[in-house]
Amino acid sequence: MAFDTMVLTGKKSAAPHGNPGNRQIKEGDFILFDLGVVIDGYCSDITRTVCYKHATDEQKDIYDTVLKANLAAIEAVREGMRIGDLDGIARKIITDKGYGRYFTHRLGHGLGLGEHESPSMSADNQETLKTGMVFTVEPGIYVPEIGGVRIEDDIYLSKNGPVTLTHYPKELQIIS
Repeated sequence: MAFDTMVLTGKKSAAPHGNPGNRQIKEGDFILFDLGVVIDGYCSDITRTVCYKHATDEQKDIYDTVLKANLAAIEAVREGMRIGDLDGIARKIITDKGYGRYFTHRLGHGLGLGEHESPSMSADNQETLKTGMVFTVEPGIYVPEIGGVRIEDDIYLSKNGPVTLTHYPKELQIIS
């Protein structure tokens, strides 16, 4: 494992890198899974969020907003793009839906021999994307009364554009 797997449920999922508890999962909870493995010395990092038994309309809206932010940011990845502008693409989608104050962290981070490397994929980063970079795109919305959603993918910037290295479905899954 690249780091300790994290599983957060219910309101605890609203803490982006919170601590799991002993509370039993309840119907309607968001369940956030964050994990990574090491392959040939290189780290991976993926986050997916599901709902247990059912999702409210608001939970579906939160999830759909995060998914749109994730997809738009990945699609926008280009060599020479300012990293802060990439963060801004995802952040604008979330802000325009009224959840801006609940996106409380950077868009992502570099990935390589360590699970968190340079560059910081943050709004204030003036560096530009370069071919060969590997980084995460992980927008999230964390509403304390409802819970949190993060969808994280590992991206490789090839000479032909972004390549998503994580291949687990992103549509909202309702599990029983």
